[in-house]
Amino acid sequence: MASTCSIITILSVMVLSCSMRHTKGNPAIGKIHTLILSGLMVVLIISKLLFTCSSLLATGYDPLEICIENCAQCKKMLGAWFEGPLCAKSCIKFKGKQIPECEDFASISPFLNKL
Repeated sequence: MASTCSIITILSVMVLSCSMRHTKGNPAIGKIHTLILSGLMVVLIISKLLFTCSSLLATGYDPLEICIENCAQCKKMLGAWFEGPLCAKSCIKFKGKQIPECEDFASISPFLNKL
């Protein structure tokens, strides 16, 4: 995505600099070029923003959601040995900052019971 944004930026600058050189002669052609290139610049800027925003959205995650999903996964793996509701309450209390890993004893030990 970053390379696409860079290419769009470079193209925008190139188009703008070319338009400045070619419109010095005839004022009527200059106005037409200005309108066309202004539209093109708007399209390029919008497409750059869309690429940037979509990459940011694609990489976003919610730690609280991951925490609760991991609690559910640990409950499936460990069954009655694992206190799933207690794990989920902990996720909510700490806002997903302490994510349990089912294979890491230290992270799940508060939620294990002896049966």
